[in-house]
Amino acid sequence: MKRTLHLRIKTILFCVLTFFSIKGIAQEIPFNCDFNAYLFQYNDVYAIDLASGNSILVAADITSGNINGAGYNPKDGYIWGYLSSPSKSIVRIGKNFTTTIFTIDELPDGNKYVGDVSSNGIYYFKAGGSSYYEVDLDPDSPTYTKYLGAFELTQSINVHDWAFNALDGNLYTVEQKSNILFRIHPETGIVDDLGVVPIIKGKTYTYGAVYFDLSGSFYISANQTGTVYVIRDVKDLNGTNAMESNLFAYGPSSSSNDGARCPTAPVPQEICDNGIDDDGDGLIDCEDPSCSGYSSCPVLDANISGGNDGGLESNNRLSEQINKRNFNRVKKGYIFNSATAKKVTKSSKYANKSTAITLRDFIPFGVINEDSVIESTPNDLLAITNASEVYSVDYLKNSKTIASILALKTDDGVYEHTKFICDRLLGAQIISVSTIDIQEQPFIKTIIKNADNSIEYVLSLSAKITNGGANFGLESHWNLDKYEKNIGFYNFQIWTNSIDDLFVLGEEVVQLINAQKPIASYTLSTPPTVFVRKGKYNNGSLELQVINTNATSLVTFDAGLRQTETSAEEKISSPINLDKNYITQLLIPTGNLFDIGFRIGDGIATPDDLFLSDGPWGVDDAAASTSVNQYIISPNDVSFDSNNFKVERNLSLTATTSEYIAAYRALTPRFKAVDLSSYKSFRLKAKGTGTMEIVFIKNSIENWDEQYKKTIELTNNLQDFAIPFTEFTSSKGTPLVLDDIKTIVFKMTALDGKSATKKMDLQAIQFSKETSLSVSENELDNMNSVFVTPNPISDESVLHFNAVEQEKITIQIFDILGKVVKSINLETEAGANQLSLSKSNLSPGLYFCRLSSKLSKYNAIKLIVK
Repeated sequence: MKRTLHLRIKTILFCVLTFFSIKGIAQEIPFNCDFNAYLFQYNDVYAIDLASGNSILVAADITSGNINGAGYNPKDGYIWGYLSSPSKSIVRIGKNFTTTIFTIDELPDGNKYVGDVSSNGIYYFKAGGSSYYEVDLDPDSPTYTKYLGAFELTQSINVHDWAFNALDGNLYTVEQKSNILFRIHPETGIVDDLGVVPIIKGKTYTYGAVYFDLSGSFYISANQTGTVYVIRDVKDLNGTNAMESNLFAYGPSSSSNDGARCPTAPVPQEICDNGIDDDGDGLIDCEDPSCSGYSSCPVLDANISGGNDGGLESNNRLSEQINKRNFNRVKKGYIFNSATAKKVTKSSKYANKSTAITLRDFIPFGVINEDSVIESTPNDLLAITNASEVYSVDYLKNSKTIASILALKTDDGVYEHTKFICDRLLGAQIISVSTIDIQEQPFIKTIIKNADNSIEYVLSLSAKITNGGANFGLESHWNLDKYEKNIGFYNFQIWTNSIDDLFVLGEEVVQLINAQKPIASYTLSTPPTVFVRKGKYNNGSLELQVINTNATSLVTFDAGLRQTETSAEEKISSPINLDKNYITQLLIPTGNLFDIGFRIGDGIATPDDLFLSDGPWGVDDAAASTSVNQYIISPNDVSFDSNNFKVERNLSLTATTSEYIAAYRALTPRFKAVDLSSYKSFRLKAKGTGTMEIVFIKNSIENWDEQYKKTIELTNNLQDFAIPFTEFTSSKGTPLVLDDIKTIVFKMTALDGKSATKKMDLQAIQFSKETSLSVSENELDNMNSVFVTPNPISDESVLHFNAVEQEKITIQIFDILGKVVKSINLETEAGANQLSLSKSNLSPGLYFCRLSSKLSKYNAIKLIVK
């Protein structure tokens, strides 16, 4: 069934400081000190938002030769650069990216890849070594576009870009490998050593694009990782005083690149303690990378999750199986302990070709200064995923997990779970998605902030055997359907607490793959340009924050959802108008659901894929004599008190057993603990056959027999239960404090050992802040109940609801655009009421029905017309 949803779109942020508004229509339009930073890569131009690190391709192939040594000329408002061809040429670039080439015969041969223009219009440029050159670019000068000569620096420096500081008129640059900040006095060539930049000490990156802002802050971009660093108040440094440097933003990796920016344009800055998104990147205070290490914000190097918990980012095929895996871990009291885990060390055959390849052959050792490496293999993945082999390790430093690698072999298709698919809808958010250069190849990197505020830097890649077994080919994609089908892969998921460790581990894994079989090909996708930063499902709707890095206008939302674990998938498709805004908040009504997988894309760039699952129901039928006869999960059809913690979806289970049958409901999809200590009682409606035991599974209790339990008696009639927490008891004898509940178990046992049919029907499950259920509350649940049967409507159905007393109400049916397509006035009777609903002229699709009453509050319900 295909239906379309109406989207309520509210834009909360406009493009800051005219970012990306760069198109022109006339020839030779100057930039005139706009706020963008520009990155030149070969002969393509990208506009960079330094505050967020986001980039957009704004012009391609603007010259026949490659552009380097680019700089903004304050005298004419244009950007100038050095051309690889024609030889001895420089180029003037306008805001509309038209170009004018100037050939200067006196220029020396060879490419010049370092350059910028001073405030008085002199172009300073160089290649390696100590020689540098000058050309006059002041339009009012008699020597305009004339070669002014070659000059010498007082020392040779290995740099790849430099930039003028408008506050003191000097050039600044950072040297590769030494990471020393240099000040160059352009008129004399004197070079000042200002010391090693602390934030990049020990790194080996190339800094091919550097920029200044109005305040004199110096920004440097690492080619390999795309990380942007900032050095404050460089004009005040003398080589002996302290240098203030910090991480600023995460951007895309690049190569053969150069940067240019007006040095008197400001860069938006995040104030780290005011609760406001000051720089317009959608990240507030400590969420923003630029706040790392400042104010009350921690340095982003916290403990991360380990490999034993990885590899289970779900899809709609495996939600229940993953739930069962986690439940079985709880039953057995299994907890991975890194302190007692097996330590693994580098073998004597490390990085050598193996006669029989194993997953361990691809595991790096000793490259990120770890204290130790431990095995953390989640062997139970083999039973529920498409992996045929699995091996994982955690890297420890100061007893913290600083990195993990999960390696999996699959025989038919790529491994079908990636960390970034689901985490964003489970309390995490994407800080950045861009590229990281490994072996000069642009792999996708993702930076995720988890619900516990830890930061993980994530890279996924897969290796396939090619050329008759002689080589490996590497693939890395955001979308799993882009991988080659019907072949096996060696799959690698790498996550760390440092962008630098991610780069080093990624480089080493690729080198270890190459050591086994030479890598013959790379098939890589670009990152999504429109993606969901974060979101959640709430009360029948998806709430999403969408980031639009390339000013796209229109994207499409395509989804498949299931109302319950046992219902069929429904298809959804709808256009979304982003109006080219960088950040858009979306509210997408879906109705009640168990899980949803969806894609957002413009049909051109890489789309974004996500999956969301609620905490699932599961059945424990492990006893040999147990046979499940009926298992149905249905949507809730009652109204919950807004102050209660509701457990979505009802269960009906019938089984035959001489031992036991149990149903369990995880409160979160990841089996994470939830703090419900502010609640006082457990409520449900239930019927069935005899005694049922309710068990609360607390994360802090390893022994199953010590969990808190309560038994109730079920009958053939539906009863309301309100059970105070004080009635749940444990063999420990201590009062229940429900501060870390993972799941609820409902268990029936054949006490006499004889085969019997056991039934349980559980509805309206919730945790309440009240200790008892009053008659009026019970009546209110019934009064607010609205449902249609049958639904979907193929011809005629009946609307059922209850009324407090006789009154006039209005029943309205809305289409997906919010338009009222049918309105019915009805006089109710006290108690049960019903109304015939005919398909009549309604087209097939999704509708919503709302009852308007002065005496009662009714939940809107979803109607599906066939």
